[in-house]
Amino acid sequence: MPKPRQPKSTRFPKGLPDRDTLLKYIRDSGETDKAAIAKAFALKGEERRALRQLLQTMEAEGALGRRGRRGFAEVGALPEVGVVDVIERNADGELMVKLTKGEDAPLVPLAPARKDDAGPAPGVGDRLLVRFARLENGSTEARLIKALGAGGQRILGVIRKARREVRVEPVDRRSKESLLLTDPQAESLRDGDLVLAQATTAETRYGPKRGKLLEVIGREDEPRSASLLAIYAHGIPTGFSAAAEVEAEAAQPPTLAGREDLRDVPFITIDPADARDHDDAVYAQADDDPKNPGGWIVWVAIADVAAYVRPNSALDETAREKANSVYFPDRVEPMLPEVLSNGLCSLREGENRACMAVRMVFGADGRKRSHKFVRGLMRSAAKLSYEQAQACADGQPDDKTRPIAKSILQPLYAAYAVLKKGRDVRSPLAIESAERRIVISREGEVASITPRASLEAHKLIEEMMIQANVSAAETLEAKRIPLIYRIHDTPSPEKVQALVDFLQTLGIAWSKGEAPTTARFNKLLDETRETEHGDIVNEVVLRSQMQAIYSTENIGHFGLNLAKYAHFTSPIRRYADLIVHRGLISALGLGADGLAERDIAKMKDTAESITFAERRAMAAERDATDRYVAAFLADRVGAEFPGRITGVTRFGLFVRLDETGADGLVPVSKLGGEYFIHDDRAHALVGERTGARWPLGMRVQVKLVEATPINGGLLFEMLSEPAAPDPTAPRPRLGMRARNERRPGGGAGFRGPPRAGQPGRPKNIRNGRKKGGPRR
Repeated sequence: MPKPRQPKSTRFPKGLPDRDTLLKYIRDSGETDKAAIAKAFALKGEERRALRQLLQTMEAEGALGRRGRRGFAEVGALPEVGVVDVIERNADGELMVKLTKGEDAPLVPLAPARKDDAGPAPGVGDRLLVRFARLENGSTEARLIKALGAGGQRILGVIRKARREVRVEPVDRRSKESLLLTDPQAESLRDGDLVLAQATTAETRYGPKRGKLLEVIGREDEPRSASLLAIYAHGIPTGFSAAAEVEAEAAQPPTLAGREDLRDVPFITIDPADARDHDDAVYAQADDDPKNPGGWIVWVAIADVAAYVRPNSALDETAREKANSVYFPDRVEPMLPEVLSNGLCSLREGENRACMAVRMVFGADGRKRSHKFVRGLMRSAAKLSYEQAQACADGQPDDKTRPIAKSILQPLYAAYAVLKKGRDVRSPLAIESAERRIVISREGEVASITPRASLEAHKLIEEMMIQANVSAAETLEAKRIPLIYRIHDTPSPEKVQALVDFLQTLGIAWSKGEAPTTARFNKLLDETRETEHGDIVNEVVLRSQMQAIYSTENIGHFGLNLAKYAHFTSPIRRYADLIVHRGLISALGLGADGLAERDIAKMKDTAESITFAERRAMAAERDATDRYVAAFLADRVGAEFPGRITGVTRFGLFVRLDETGADGLVPVSKLGGEYFIHDDRAHALVGERTGARWPLGMRVQVKLVEATPINGGLLFEMLSEPAAPDPTAPRPRLGMRARNERRPGGGAGFRGPPRAGQPGRPKNIRNGRKKGGPRR
């Protein structure tokens, strides 16, 4: 789902709004919550409590409806783009859809399928991604962007058998209702089977809902069930159609026909040690042009996927549906069949490969002076891991890197040193993000969880890929070719104000009205990095950022501080990049397999669809990781761990363990014998009686009480003492008492801090990184 609209055109007066003003703000926002409203109208103390009462009254009167747990929207309001379920077919034969979130959402007719819509027509029970459009007669219709599979009546769960009953207990603890299976084949199921079931239409007055078995997908005690659960739970498309497989198998090795011969350019690939596909290769050499003293030429070659995945082909339909590859600790669900992704489109060492390459010229100051795209035939001179490349640069070459150290690796690092000058002037957002690598054994169990080192080799590849992406966007804009941008919006005023409020609790100044820029954020990060508040400031700055998305309308990329940016460098695993490749082919006359009319006509839909698919993939990857981590820690229940508070909510504290990076919950009921008040401004739980504090970022010691691999839940017991009261901070008044409050579906179902898009969860602003590499 896209982020809620932020009302910009109207200036609202400060202070508690009346009903009409509040309704206008919510209408302009599309969807919002109490915290955002309070920030917009600068409400504090009693005014916030009055706002809560006003919202409750307007909801009771039917003027407002709920969106999720905390959001509000005008009753009947519809977003620009939304996820819907097909509910019924009306008397005129039209399919009627309804938003999956919002009980008050109206039924809206689904527009008839267009001639160029691919795939089977939607039916009752399907889930769709749609755009809502206002018609000339004032009515609204939903226009299909993408089919997402079956609707919300499907349940992924575990079989529990007792007293001749066969029940499906949902894997997702947020879902409270189990299903009672009435199928004859249910008797053959075993306790612990992982199944996909569907609620039947038959209603029962008492007892659990009835359901039918759809599919048995595995066992809960199987080591590799974590990724299977994530795939099914998030509806990740798997496999390929027979037609797509036939097209992939028919693909032939490339020839020089219509290509520039680049086989004498000693490109190398630098990837994670366990990478299966290699879609980018690099080479650098000093520029011998006397007009560019100290300058460098950098080549970036990218797999020419467009040569194999043609518009309107079966491969293209599958790639567009999947939108991206999804990476799990034990497997990859690729966007393209393996014969392409790990074969003809992978830039393998010593093998001829078709490529789209860009030759970029940089001055000694790091600024790009020119670039040129070619369609070529290349042959990788070496396949290296990040660790190999970095060890060689640090003076520790191995047998693979020693022969190419002076001729290839040293020039690459010298060129990066020049590019880094330009990067430093540009000052992209310098947020640090720790990542963990989960190592899976041959038996499918977690062997270890280790931190990923941040190497200069990562930064070298990242910056060269960024420059190639910029070059692609610049070329397509100059040629007036439609394209899909990668955009990242400036933090909203509400998010900046929340950051400023928090910084004030630490005694850190941020000038009132100061515009958020990457340079200003970096100054803040630099000033606090070596202090006791460094980690938490880094975390809160990250949470203040918006999410990057794909769009046909360019607003620039705030995090990278770039005016034009598109994804060009990973067409094996991202459909956005394939569209950009086709655009370059059309713009530069590099072949007949460029953008098709359908590509152009559906580009906006494609941008929205692949943004949704990216969010879906991120959620699935994260859920699988949570489950693997919980399985890894399951035999260490009772052990004590050091960690840091990374999330503060009214129902408890989320703690991230130093050793594994695992997130778990300390329920507020386990924090002591007094009431704790959630001070959202200070990101802390504060004792009502003593003023003792549990602030965000605090170092703590916890004991693991429960680990539940089936849903990735970790439950901790707090061993540390709270921080002393802050004598300079006003004691928050008792608004909502926190003691003994339980989040719905509590216990080990707590799965880490609030997710992206919810309060308190970091936003991924540079998604789409190479697997195991830096985000960009």
